Parts: sequence; structure tokens; C-alpha cells
Amino acid sequence: MSAELPRTFKVTTVWLLVAAALFLGVQWWQQRNQALRFQVQGDVVEIRRGDDGHYHWPGRINGREVDFLVDTGATGTAISAALARELRLETLGDVRSHTAGGVVNGQVMRVDLVLQGGVSAQGLRVVALPGLGDNPLLGMDVLSRLRWQQSDGKLRIELRH
Repeated sequence: MSAELPRTFKVTTVWLLVAAALFLGVQWWQQRNQALRFQVQGDVVEIRRGDDGHYHWPGRINGREVDFLVDTGATGTAISAALARELRLETLGDVRSHTAGGVVNGQVMRVDLVLQGGVSAQGLRVVALPGLGDNPLLGMDVLSRLRWQQSDGKLRIELRH
């Protein structure tokens, strides 16, 4: 008397194992890709352009982890209105901002910003904009304090100069 498992159970188990292996492989590839995209070596940060064509700089706003989009065309740093609500930021006033999508109304707020590699700005004035998306924009109000150059899909930032 052999208690053999039904064929359907065996096939389902094999497919579940294949799916789990594929999922783990994709997760490993994404983590590896992210690690290669952002590197800190001494006083130099090197960011490779992401698949979306943008430079992403990991950091924190008031302690919450965020993934900044480096925006050399933005005068100031901007966050989404949704993130501002989530962080319960106090509005200092209203402002009209000229964006690539046109003129929008936003609110001015202050945040503590920390970027991987050791760059920080305490009490930085930012604009909270409706519909901005998940990634805050890191503007020239922060970038102009740094020495940086862009070439061949890499953004190289010198932290000490």
C-alpha cells in the first residue's frame, strides 16, 4: 500500500516552487541594481541614471525614508501634498509654483532633510504640491550647495570641496 500524492498536487507544488524562485530572483536583481545605481566612496557620491531616466537619491524627510528625484531644473525642493499630510507638516503660507506642467498652488513648509552620503539641511523650506507623485524633487536649493557634475549617465557629487 503506497500512499502516493495526487498528480495535481505534485504539479502545483512544482509550479509554486518555480514561482517562488522567480520572485526571489527578481528581488535579488532589483536590490543589486539599486546598489549599483547609488554608491558612496569617501567624500564622493555617484548616482547612475535609473531606468526611468532620472537620478534617484535615497534620503529622509523628518525621519521618513524617501527616494528623491534629482531635479536640476527645479529652483527648490518639492514634496507631494499627500506626504506633507502624512508627516503632519505645518503650513507656513501659500505659494504659486511654476512647474513643467504649468502653474500650481502649493503650501510652503519646513522640513529636516537628510540624504545618504551625509548631506543634510535642517529647517529647509519646501513646497508641498498636489499631484506631485511619490518621489519628492530635490531642487537647486540643496544641489547648489554641492559640487557636482553630470556625464555619461552618472551624477557625481563631491561632498567636501
